Amino acid sequence: MSRSRECARASLPAIALALVSAAFSGQADSQRRGDLYKFTDEAGVPRLTNLPYLDSRYKLAYPARREPMVVAAPRVPRREDIARYTPIIEAAARKSGVDPLLLHAVIRAESGYNAAALSVKGASGLMQLLPVTAKRYGVKDLFDPRENVEAGARYLKDLLGLFDNNLELAIAGYNAGEGSVMRAGNKVPNYRETLAYVPKVLEFYRAARDNDAWQ
Repeated sequence: MSRSRECARASLPAIALALVSAAFSGQADSQRRGDLYKFTDEAGVPRLTNLPYLDSRYKLAYPARREPMVVAAPRVPRREDIARYTPIIEAAARKSGVDPLLLHAVIRAESGYNAAALSVKGASGLMQLLPVTAKRYGVKDLFDPRENVEAGARYLKDLLGLFDNNLELAIAGYNAGEGSVMRAGNKVPNYRETLAYVPKVLEFYRAARDNDAWQ
């Protein structure tokens, strides 16, 4: 037998082992991808779970994002949508003791008055409530405008109480979560989205008070 054939035969076990390892590795990668992009129907809303920037297990493989996301909203919402939801917003403001103009500002930033808005994280409705927040406040239908706004108003009220009526921190908490604000030492967390979100809501709030919000 030639020397080249002997070498080829000797290498067969190593090749077979490599193929088996690759097959199992592929299955493991497939399982990881399946876990990463698993759909759930929590609170009746299909959404992605275990996104890389939310799960520390994927920190090395997926380092690009580890911060909250904000749903893009129209620059100028439609007047008819504002008028449609204003009675609901004012009623929720009276119940919660939150300035209705602040609710308008948050809704404009979050959904642009689109009651059907849905983010990849499952944030839903006018105030873009996450399922976990909706559950905390007893929301049964995330896309019901009344339930959505009432729960969002109560959450804002609780955030204002938690942060001693510091509006900037309450808004940051609404976007990034109160835990993120506290871990940042009661400061606006250094998340790109949150750093853009807070001044945007404050500007919408100022504009609403100055009666030029929708100009």
